[in-house]
Amino acid sequence: MVHNLCNNPLKPAPVLGYIFFVASPQLSHRCHIFARQTGIFFSINQLVLNMVARKTVYRILIAGFIFFSFSNNAVLIAQDGKALFNANCASCHKMDQDLTGPALMGVEDRWPSKDLLKLWIKNWPAAVATGDAYATKMKDWSPAAMNQFPNLADADLEAILTYVRDWKPAVAPTPVGGPAEPANDNTLLFGILTLILAIVAFILLQVNSNLRKLADDKDGVWSPEPIPFWKNKTYLGLGTVLLFIIGGVFVSKGAIGLGRMKNYQPEQPIYYSHKVHAGTNQINCMYCHGGAQEGKHSNIPSVNLCMNCHLAINEYKGEQLFDGEGKEVDGTAELQKLFDYAGFTPGQPWDPAKAKPIEWIKIHNLPDHVYFNHAQHVTAGKVACQTCHGEIQKMDEVYQFNDLSMGWCVNCHRESKVQFSENGFYSIYEKYHDDIKNNRLDSVTVEMIGGTECQKCHY
Repeated sequence: MVHNLCNNPLKPAPVLGYIFFVASPQLSHRCHIFARQTGIFFSINQLVLNMVARKTVYRILIAGFIFFSFSNNAVLIAQDGKALFNANCASCHKMDQDLTGPALMGVEDRWPSKDLLKLWIKNWPAAVATGDAYATKMKDWSPAAMNQFPNLADADLEAILTYVRDWKPAVAPTPVGGPAEPANDNTLLFGILTLILAIVAFILLQVNSNLRKLADDKDGVWSPEPIPFWKNKTYLGLGTVLLFIIGGVFVSKGAIGLGRMKNYQPEQPIYYSHKVHAGTNQINCMYCHGGAQEGKHSNIPSVNLCMNCHLAINEYKGEQLFDGEGKEVDGTAELQKLFDYAGFTPGQPWDPAKAKPIEWIKIHNLPDHVYFNHAQHVTAGKVACQTCHGEIQKMDEVYQFNDLSMGWCVNCHRESKVQFSENGFYSIYEKYHDDIKNNRLDSVTVEMIGGTECQKCHY
């Protein structure tokens, strides 16, 4: 997650018990350490088992293992197909609606053969070169040329087609209108109650002092007149110290919270629903915010990028939309705002030179003295967008999900495990790779490679 970090030596962990290596189809060998050893005793009767029963048990276990493996592999293939579709196809294709590319539902039935369809996906000019009439027809389906995917293996193509074949419309979830309500903060209530109890305590002390004076006078014992608590220097001193401490706590909390904008949700010039785009239509975050993979900042998409899809999508036909106040939003009217910025009239040719930038309001801000690099987290650290931004695919109007405070970042670095396997960014940490390989470590946190050093974020 953070580059150019020190390779601090680790102390070897004490061996607490036996170490066993367990192999499975999905997981590499793991180390299971038991805190204590227990003696294992077997009686003769326990060791002598019926051979027929043993074979039966073995057969049941093997059959169950084979069934589990096949079913689990089927789930993995389906998941891989969905992931591959979202990464390569979802930006231009929907299942049941034409976008930049045609709707994909029933695509295998439209092509003469699956092999030709796979060839089209990998290298559409080669498919056209075969002379097939349908391939030639599809070449002119859209003015935008289809991307080629020569790196997709046959198994990847099969997984994508399986996902398309088995796809069914999802049931729309309950609308989420605005940010989650913050937890109830009863600090003020508790403070008022504490103040009331303190006043009652002072009054009772004064009453007790007066009663003691009356009892002494009745017994003929001289005692000084009780001093009212508002004139008592001891009480006044204690009250002053208490107010100073309470005031210091509130001033400190206020100073620490300066500039934080958790749950900040400004009204944007166009109502843009991440729930519709990233959730319902499953558009990959990096299609619009590709800069997060390559640079410090996550770029805001241009009007031209929006029009890649909305040249074909002129009206909104999805579920109802609501703003943060619960008012219904007209999706088609919001699309017209986009067309006004783009200088586009539906049904007529569009000149991109007429487009004007949309003045989006920035939501997530960090102080100027803080260094944060998106690529360092997204590409090197393999951190999901939702880790910092919340379930963005369920938000209509985006709001700041976390407070993005220093404490929040430091705790994340202390707890987050670095993805060392198949990640060339961390190849220089040979010691940690050897420790993991030899089971001296099971994981490495960001803190262990210097992720909590001050100069990493403040230099």
